[in-house]
Amino acid sequence: MRIALASVLILLASPLAAQGPAVGEMAPDFTLAVASMDGVATAPLTLSSLRGKPVVIAFFPRARTGGCTIQMKAYRDRFEEIFGNEVHLLAISTDSPEALASWAKDESFPFRFVADTAGVAGRAFGTLAEGRSAASRVLFVLDAEGKVAKIMRPFREIDPTAYDDLKAAIQTVRAK
Repeated sequence: MRIALASVLILLASPLAAQGPAVGEMAPDFTLAVASMDGVATAPLTLSSLRGKPVVIAFFPRARTGGCTIQMKAYRDRFEEIFGNEVHLLAISTDSPEALASWAKDESFPFRFVADTAGVAGRAFGTLAEGRSAASRVLFVLDAEGKVAKIMRPFREIDPTAYDDLKAAIQTVRAK
């Protein structure tokens, strides 16, 4: 009984690694396959290569599902208003790069998708629990240096005010 209780206490004492970065911390770096409406890129994307501009990392569960489609269409339809050319938007799921490229092409999504098929980024950011095959819907707004400026957990994809909150977070990062 004492061993089991000690194991539970150890697990409870170590959730910080599973929760991902906190506001003010550097975002974990990753290098993963990237896709867009133009297809799957020949070279993978490394997060740290995007420094110099703010980055929004939008973890979502699955391509072509109801809530995820609502979310990505809102990004598409409000892309210039919320992101423009000054912000990198990376939508990340555990779907294959080919599935993401197909979806991006079918829906004319003007941003990049990152294929986290092994869950590397999801675990590093605390959005993919052990034993799960899909990430939770969480957004990270990074400043131009790669530090986490805002976390939206969970991101409320069907609430229009969530997109206004995201826009405000991005404007705050741009103003720095």
